[in-house]
Amino acid sequence: MYARRRRSYFVMMGTCIALFVLAWGVVRLWSIPVAVGMCVVAMVIPPLAAMVANRRGPDDRWWDDPSGDPKSDEWWDELDGRRPRQ
Repeated sequence: MYARRRRSYFVMMGTCIALFVLAWGVVRLWSIPVAVGMCVVAMVIPPLAAMVANRRGPDDRWWDDPSGDPKSDEWWDELDGRRPRQ
């Protein structure tokens, strides 16, 4: 899961950089409004890339990692509908 999220992040950020470079290096020679539009699209990509990179899957554990207290972990597992740990 982590490798897929990381790859998606780098693809999105590479697309962002490519849009900026192409917009002001090539496209602006023919059409400034199109170059500005490309930059607006590139401006939206970094927040989306951050959300993709930090998204957690249903099997990823992070906030509900075992605390070390067996009674507390058993209680939380019961609330979450999980089977008790073996």
